[in-house]
Amino acid sequence: MIITVANQKGGVGKTDLAVNLSATLAKKGKKVLLLDMDPQANATTYLTGKKHRKTTSALLLNGKLKIKDIAVKTSVENLFIAPGSPELYATQIELLNDVGMQFKLKKKLSAVKDYDYIIIDTPPSLGLLTLNALTASSHVMIPVQVNYFALDGVEKVMNTIHKVREDLNPDLDVKGLVLTMYDKRNNLSSSIEGLVRGSYGDKVFDTVIPINVDLSISPSKHEPITISSKESRGAYAYQNLAEELLNIEGG
Repeated sequence: MIITVANQKGGVGKTDLAVNLSATLAKKGKKVLLLDMDPQANATTYLTGKKHRKTTSALLLNGKLKIKDIAVKTSVENLFIAPGSPELYATQIELLNDVGMQFKLKKKLSAVKDYDYIIIDTPPSLGLLTLNALTASSHVMIPVQVNYFALDGVEKVMNTIHKVREDLNPDLDVKGLVLTMYDKRNNLSSSIEGLVRGSYGDKVFDTVIPINVDLSISPSKHEPITISSKESRGAYAYQNLAEELLNIEGG
């Protein structure tokens, strides 16, 4: 299963979701590849704390380079990462005049059979890098920060997904929306949750990701929340989310 984590809005917990869901699935015995397509490379820094020579930028531009040539082990057993880098900014421009530019990543992933899950972290935009990810994926997960403008952001992502289905990837499915930065002490959180669930029904995961200081600290330790603070509310939330995802898939 190839899952793109996407939202054109920044600061919604997208990388937190990609990293911690990947790590939790890996700890449950699934072999997972986290593919960093964000030029900010926050997922890469989160898990490794360093820059890498071979990254997803080179993967997209070099026809001979394969996933196995760039994937590196992380400190989490069963979890590998294909690192991102700031070079991805320039990569987008270089790909603009390339024939089949939307299918570059799909071609690279089509031959990969080594993983139970490939999870793709994307930039906070709906540009060419995100388009490549959506074209290569079987599913999309959308993090939704619980705030006043939540539904506006989701609608834009859904419109893009609809266009990708029509023109590039008819099998693309919305796996679900994940409510993030949820503050149960705040009436606004429950109100926005009601609006999102009212609009998207069973496409919204039951599990919500809370506001949690340990989730904020975890990247500085270069460890997922289930390792850095395994007894925290954030860790339990991601364990529940992974279990919910596995239950949906029957595995």
